[in-house]
Amino acid sequence: MPILDVAASAALMDELTGITARAAETILDLAKTGDTRTKADGSPVTAADEAAEAVICEGLQRLAPDIPIIAEEQAGRARPKSIERGSYFLVDPLDGTQEFIAGSHEYTVNIAIVTDRLPILGVIAAPASGLAWRGIVGRGAEKLEFPGGKTSPIHTRRRPAHEPVIMVSRSHLEARTRAYVDGHAPAKLVACGSSVKFCRLAEGLADLYPRLAPTHDWDIAAGHAILTAAGGRVSTPDGSPLVYGTSELLIPGFIASGDPAAPITA
Repeated sequence: MPILDVAASAALMDELTGITARAAETILDLAKTGDTRTKADGSPVTAADEAAEAVICEGLQRLAPDIPIIAEEQAGRARPKSIERGSYFLVDPLDGTQEFIAGSHEYTVNIAIVTDRLPILGVIAAPASGLAWRGIVGRGAEKLEFPGGKTSPIHTRRRPAHEPVIMVSRSHLEARTRAYVDGHAPAKLVACGSSVKFCRLAEGLADLYPRLAPTHDWDIAAGHAILTAAGGRVSTPDGSPLVYGTSELLIPGFIASGDPAAPITA
C-alpha cells in the first residue's frame, strides 16, 4: 500500500483543509432539512452526513487517487479488512450527529491520515462555529477561523495539581468513564459533543478526556493526531498505544491527556 510520511502529509494539509471546509458548507446548507434515518446499528444518519461524505471522498480521490479512503457511511455498508501497513484517509463526515439533529453547534467534520496504524495528520472543522483545528505529529498544531480567517498556533498545557478540567461526552457518558472521572475529584467537568473535546485539550483549555467504552476509529483519529501534534497524548487506559485499522475499526477505550508527563490513572 502507498505510504504517506509526515513530509508527504504536510504537503496535502492545505488541500485537506479546503476539502473539510467544503464539507462544512454542505452540512450548513442541509442543516434544516430534517432528513433523518436510523442505521442498522441503531445510530442516526442524516442527509448532511451522506452529502458531506460524498464531498470529502470526491475531493480525496482527486487529491490522492492512490490512497485508500475509509469513511463512516461507506464502512457501515461494507466493512473493510484490517489494515496493518500503509496509509489511508479516515473520514467522519459529521461527528456528533445526535447534537446536529438536536440543533446544537457541537458537531464536526473529521479527516485524518493514518500511517502504519497511527494517525499522523488531523483536520477538524466545527461548521456552526466557523472554526477549524489541524495538526501534523511532530510539526505542531493550529486553530483557524474559516474561510480565510486568522490562524493561531496551539499547544497543550501542564495539568494543574488541583481541579483539572475533564471533558466528557454529552451523549455517551457511561458507568466506567463516570467512575474514572469520579476518581479525579475535585475536578471541573465539561460536557461536550463530537471531537471538539480533543481540540479543547489541544488548545490548553482542558486536561483530560476519557472514554472507557468502545468507539470507532473515525470518531477519534483526527483528534488524536491534532492533540499529539499540540503536545498531548492519547493511549489505552493502561498507557499502551492505540491500534487503528482492526477489522472492526473499533478502539476499546482511550484516555486523552494534554500533559503527556501527568499520570492517566485516577
